[in-house]
Amino acid sequence: MPLPEEFREIAGRVNNWGRWGADDEIGTLNLITDGVVREAASCVRTGRRIPLALPLRRGGVQTGLIPGRVDPLHVMTQINREVFGPGTVACSDDAVTMGLQAATHWDALAHVSHSGLLYNGRPAGTVTAHDGAGFGGIGTVRHLVSRGVLLDVARVRGVDRLDGGRAVTPEDLDAAEELAGTRVRAGDVALVRTGQIRVLLGGDREGYAYPSPGLSLRTPRWFHARDVAAVASDTLAFEVFPPEVAGLWLPVHALHLVEMGLLQGQNWNLEELSTACGETGRYTFLLSATPEPFTGATGSPVAPVALL
Repeated sequence: MPLPEEFREIAGRVNNWGRWGADDEIGTLNLITDGVVREAASCVRTGRRIPLALPLRRGGVQTGLIPGRVDPLHVMTQINREVFGPGTVACSDDAVTMGLQAATHWDALAHVSHSGLLYNGRPAGTVTAHDGAGFGGIGTVRHLVSRGVLLDVARVRGVDRLDGGRAVTPEDLDAAEELAGTRVRAGDVALVRTGQIRVLLGGDREGYAYPSPGLSLRTPRWFHARDVAAVASDTLAFEVFPPEVAGLWLPVHALHLVEMGLLQGQNWNLEELSTACGETGRYTFLLSATPEPFTGATGSPVAPVALL
């Protein structure tokens, strides 16, 4: 279906094309300045480190719905081989085949296009079969360290997880921000917890995928108003699924990645972090979440760590 007027109106309000120059490929990550990182470092008080990634393994997140998006297939290429002759040091090597968006990952700005265009007005045709993303690929993200803020929507609504199909609204984000005791500010990375990952951790891949809570079409304006650098969530689709508007698939992806140049992440395990933040009453932390630098890739696995 054609993109509705509601989508076009929001796109006009959040568009960042040209804000950091015509050649810019990293969008809102420009908001993570040296000063932002220095302030983020002050969030580390105890040194506690909380991993936020799912294991990279067979039988992971992917159900086969999207062709080519496969869970990691790990094989050994050599086992205790004495490469330089008998009695020498032996080596074991291995290899992995996987979809780069298979598990906990970042979507690159080139991951999504609409109306034939990518972020900053570049043609979608710059993504090719041979070279991948010629513009806005994940390899342009050389480092991603900033202040993280947990927006624990499930906790603030008094549930372990939101119901499947429940749209996370700006009002939910306001309430989670109030719980966090801080205003989300320029250069922050917002982590939105719905609790949906609990379904996957309980062994139900299909139930994790659908139906799923997720971000509403109204939330990009909230993130734009606060100049957030990146957003990640604990769901497969990131946005509410099935969509709010029948037939309008992935509108939040399009608004974030194409219009705003806002990096977004899926399948982040925020459960341990939620417990720690609830116990300490502190919802801000230093976040280290640099993607793997695959040249030309439209996404990358990431092993983020929150440092409290």
